[in-house]
Amino acid sequence: MKTFSPKVEDAQRQWWVIDAEDLILGRLATRVSTILRGKHKPAFAPHVDLGDFVIVVNADKVAVTGRRMEQKVYYRHSGYPGGLRDETLAELLARRPERVIRLAVRGMLPHNRLGRQMISKLKVYAGPDHPHGNHKPQQLDLSAWPAVRAAE
Repeated sequence: MKTFSPKVEDAQRQWWVIDAEDLILGRLATRVSTILRGKHKPAFAPHVDLGDFVIVVNADKVAVTGRRMEQKVYYRHSGYPGGLRDETLAELLARRPERVIRLAVRGMLPHNRLGRQMISKLKVYAGPDHPHGNHKPQQLDLSAWPAVRAAE
C-alpha cells in the first residue's frame, strides 16, 4: 500500500464566516488557525496548505479575560534609532481591531513561507459587513464549541 501525500491541487477550499462578538481572543485565534492550516480535514499534511478561507467579522467586539486590556503590550519598531513603539491591547483595539486578531492568529501559524501563505487566507473586519459575499461563505458558529464564549 502506498503512502498518500496530498497535493495543493487536491485542496477543496471553503469560505467560513466567524462572528467574533463576545468570543475570547485566544480561543478564537486557535480555532481560526486550525481552519487556516487545514487540520480539521482528514487529508491534513503539515507541509501542504490545504486550509480554508476564514472571514472574521465584528473584530472590535472581541472579548479578553483578566487584566489583559491594560497589561498586554504590542511592540513595533520603525527601523530607525529610537523607533521602538509600544501600545496596549486597549489602545490597539480602539485604533485597529483587525490587527489584534491577525497578530493572535499569526502567532499560532508556522513562521515560514507556508505560514505567510496561510495568513493571507484570513480576512478580518471590524464591523459586521464584509465584501466576500460572492464566495458564498458558510456561517461557522464557534459559540457552540466549549469554552470559547466569554462568561456572561
